[in-house]
Amino acid sequence: MSIREKLQGVLGFGTALLGNMYRNIPEAQAQATVDAAWEQGVRYFDTAPFYGAGLAEIRLGAALQKHNRDDYVLSTKVGRLVLDEIEEPAARDLGEKGGLFEFGRPNKLVNDYTADATLRSIEDSLKRLNTDRLDIVWVHDIAQDFYGDEWLAQFETARKGAFRVLSRLREEGVIKAWGLGVNRVEPCELTLDLTEAQPDGFLLAGRYTLLDHERALQRLMPAAARRNVDIVVGGPYSSGVLAGGTHFEYQKASPEILAKVERIRTLAQRHQVSIKAAALQFSLANPAAAAVIPGASKPERIAEDFAALSEKIPAAFWQEMREQQLVAADAPLPSTRTGA
Repeated sequence: MSIREKLQGVLGFGTALLGNMYRNIPEAQAQATVDAAWEQGVRYFDTAPFYGAGLAEIRLGAALQKHNRDDYVLSTKVGRLVLDEIEEPAARDLGEKGGLFEFGRPNKLVNDYTADATLRSIEDSLKRLNTDRLDIVWVHDIAQDFYGDEWLAQFETARKGAFRVLSRLREEGVIKAWGLGVNRVEPCELTLDLTEAQPDGFLLAGRYTLLDHERALQRLMPAAARRNVDIVVGGPYSSGVLAGGTHFEYQKASPEILAKVERIRTLAQRHQVSIKAAALQFSLANPAAAAVIPGASKPERIAEDFAALSEKIPAAFWQEMREQQLVAADAPLPSTRTGA
């Protein structure tokens, strides 16, 4: 069974914000947001130890306790261990993503993609999530944005460690699928070219959005489709800037990005289209995309996402987006989801 078939719908829930990304989110609000996702019909939840040094996993696990484990799909990630030792969150070296979870737990994070660390990471995640099994495991962030010139060395460690462990766990039926969870296209392309590792899919964040899709469009998406490797699109709102926020690529958006968003927003308003609908439906229009997982920190955002998914978008909007070169000339457009 492919990841696409496992996910029980095209809209999932990403929990990075529940790890107090950017700001401190009250516990009750976090729980209410997961509850709202469930009530709206979400049955795929993605998390990671990195999100607030385990905070998102703890919160998600607590919120899902009231539901039958067989009724939802759960994924988390490996590559970082959460220790009992304390550190200053704001001082962590996160490459291009500095300060991302400074409001999360102060537990020390250690990058480790070896076989032993992968097994330990899974065991720790099961405890934080208070569950007996994981459905999908993503190898997290082995890419340039976190490791710079060292990313290939980290990738090689993961190839010999995490990839092999996760392949074995899948064969043994311990997990159902594995792949990479990254913010860059190149690690996915490299993994597809490997002979010994056969991933089931990729969680690709921020690289197939209205604001950034050309590189993934040209090579990764068609290659993944040919090999039946499903793409879960993370970050469809480009870290929030496409949903009324001010962040792009997890940092304050540049004037150039804000100007492009304003061009899209102006066009959307003229066609009476919500920019959220355009963003979600564009990401899902590519045949390789199995699902999209926006994040949320407030319950009302979930209903907005579902409304955006079903909103009728006139074909004239997409035509003008293409004419203004706001989407790539050969990008698949969501014609099957548009109105007249």
